[in-house]
Amino acid sequence: MFRRRPSLCHQYLPVFLVGLLLGIAPPTTKTAAAPDPLPGVVISHGGYLLERNGCRIADYHPDTPLVPASIWKIATGLHALTLLGPDFCFETRCYYGPDRTLYLQGSGDPLLTSEEIALLVSRLQAAGVREIKGIVLDDSAFRLSTAAADGANGTLNPYDVANSGLAVNFNTIHIIKAPDGTIRSAEPQTPTLPIMAVHGKRLPAGTHRINISQDQEQIWRYAGELLGEHLRGQGITVNGSARPGPVPANLMPIYRHVSSTPLAEAVSAMLRYSNNFIANQLFLACGAKHFGSPATWDKGREAMTIFLRERVGLAPESFTVEEGSGLSRKNRVTPRAMLALLNAFRPHAALLATNPQGIMIKSGTLNGVYTYAGYFPGPQGPDPFVLMLNQPGNHRDRLLRYLEGVHRGL
Repeated sequence: MFRRRPSLCHQYLPVFLVGLLLGIAPPTTKTAAAPDPLPGVVISHGGYLLERNGCRIADYHPDTPLVPASIWKIATGLHALTLLGPDFCFETRCYYGPDRTLYLQGSGDPLLTSEEIALLVSRLQAAGVREIKGIVLDDSAFRLSTAAADGANGTLNPYDVANSGLAVNFNTIHIIKAPDGTIRSAEPQTPTLPIMAVHGKRLPAGTHRINISQDQEQIWRYAGELLGEHLRGQGITVNGSARPGPVPANLMPIYRHVSSTPLAEAVSAMLRYSNNFIANQLFLACGAKHFGSPATWDKGREAMTIFLRERVGLAPESFTVEEGSGLSRKNRVTPRAMLALLNAFRPHAALLATNPQGIMIKSGTLNGVYTYAGYFPGPQGPDPFVLMLNQPGNHRDRLLRYLEGVHRGL
């Protein structure tokens, strides 16, 4: 049944008039199927909610658990900002053994990019490191039963990238393949590495971003090659290849590299670019913060479940946590619970992208899943809305315009 229900504090005639102007049926108390909200629009499985100045002004099946897709990243971002703090920065530790072995120990930094590696290496050079006889990569901060989140399909696509405790450049390589087969890095900050030729040889000419994380060995190889090239670029002699392994228990760090990107910026990048890798790195890091290292999927699920119940106040039956990006179809949330999340996220609303209409918005898309969540600009601040469709027909843009019309009509 389609139903737009006025709130107890806003039962105004303009709501009715907006519905008439848009060709929408007025509110009904019938329990049988009501007319569709717009001509040609069918909501076979979905729901929405809209508030203005803290009062509900439109709803439809607000207590139906639905697959959220990427709007679930709002929940992950809120959890991370609350638990870790907006100024939190990830740390990557460097150790230098008496045998001149360099150990690099990750903490799950989702933004350990080529630029960060260059900064890290410059500090090592300034600390007096001149020769390295081996590189050991320690990714023990994460202990994952499966590296990829539930819902990932194991493809070369960047959205399917696996998570790890030590990962560079989002576990992806960005290359240009010339018509003659020559392969080079597509980024000026990233040198051309041997691993690029391996992953690019079967691809057609053009520019490609490739997920290299299907094999853990490739993750280690990539990090080792990138670190080695930057070390050589700083005039540091590097002998031997990189390998995985733990940092010796009695070794002290020679340098602790603090990421130049605070958490609030990482969350904004996650939301604006819908980056699944950042989302689940944060999801896993929150699990480790709550329960202690190493991070696991189970710790991430339990930590976020506790947070949503105890800090946000969501009813246990209103959501199910599987992972943090929205890739998994096992994630569930009702529109009512999602709206509560949006109300809690309001202090951070500016981290969302803003569309040309001034709506702060996050979209979510899977096959048969079409969602929006965000805020309409209001005179007393951002007014939250959520729109979720779990059905073949994608009518979310028309329904968004309908909700915007209702919002403006009061």
